[in-house]
Amino acid sequence: MTKPATLMKKQRARYTDTYREEALQLAERVGVATAAHDLGVQPSQIYQWRAKAQQRKSVTEREQALADENARLKRQLAEVSEELAINKKGGGVLREKPEVKYAFIQQHRQAFCIRHMCAVFGVARSGYYVWRQRAGNPSPRRRQQADLDQHVAQAYHDRKGRSGAPRLVLDLHDNGLSVNRKTVAASLRRQGLRAKAARKFKATTNSKHTLPVAPNLLKQDFVATSPNQKWVGDITYLGTEQGWLYLAVVIDLFSRRIIGWAMSHRMKADIVCEALEMALSKRQNPTGVITHSDRGSQYCSSDYQKLIKRHKLRCSMSAKGNCYDNACAESFFHSLKVEAIHGERFDTRGAMRRQVFEYIEVDYNRQRRHSAIGMISPEAFEVRMIA
Repeated sequence: MTKPATLMKKQRARYTDTYREEALQLAERVGVATAAHDLGVQPSQIYQWRAKAQQRKSVTEREQALADENARLKRQLAEVSEELAINKKGGGVLREKPEVKYAFIQQHRQAFCIRHMCAVFGVARSGYYVWRQRAGNPSPRRRQQADLDQHVAQAYHDRKGRSGAPRLVLDLHDNGLSVNRKTVAASLRRQGLRAKAARKFKATTNSKHTLPVAPNLLKQDFVATSPNQKWVGDITYLGTEQGWLYLAVVIDLFSRRIIGWAMSHRMKADIVCEALEMALSKRQNPTGVITHSDRGSQYCSSDYQKLIKRHKLRCSMSAKGNCYDNACAESFFHSLKVEAIHGERFDTRGAMRRQVFEYIEVDYNRQRRHSAIGMISPEAFEVRMIA
């Protein structure tokens, strides 16, 4: 069993090709400086990855022009879709006085673009802002309430609508605003804001095979006192317009951090091997780790078992048909689907890959508060416990 000191020793991080590709995608969306900060790497590292990627791939001007045109058409389609949605929801105020239209815009400013709503209703944005400044003479209590609503809404949107009152209270406390859960919950209700709701999921494991299985070494004991004592892995599927995308993960139970992941359009043994190899690389190849999974054919495959033996890991598998034996992995997939997938449309597997990568490497590992580790992020927990 490895000791916590293995993570204290400063060693050069190693990254897989898949990780580099997704990191470059993130940098394209949010900028190199932000991506480097979110992923915990130096900006020069991302620039180096980008330079090497450009050497390997040459894109013709025609292909780039087509991509730009496609992006422009998508933006136009999004604007038209939003205008149709505004017309559908606000059709009853089209012939009303400007004040009625301004009130509608104020009420729905979180859902729709103010500029688009003004254009649909035929009013000037300047008129709306003047109306908003003149609207009433609120009491001190109302002004205090409005100020609180602004802070709560900002915290809610910073978490991408994924956090309810219990987690938002902690975020607001970190920002110097002392409020209780009931006050935040009331503010959310007042503004019509709700954390993304849960849904039921289907099982994806195929345990109907004749391959040998490992004993259950974990036995639903999900507590680890140091890193690299116990890892759990699992697979789930994510739907896109292009077809299924399968995701395999490896979680360190010490901090609940996702230390390995892989995605593929096929649910073969390669995907679980790639996820485990990433975990081994990130954790500097520890030995003696209990590596738990279900009895799926991917985990019982000869390729995966050879990888387990080569790195001297201790293979563990759930009892047949018992999802509670791997509850921590199921819990992560639940959070992923509720907070990042449901309610979104993914035209391609590539779009889904980008969403999953950002959720794992930016939101979940580095920002999301986890109830099992004291309502802080996995990264913050490791820093606190190992420092």
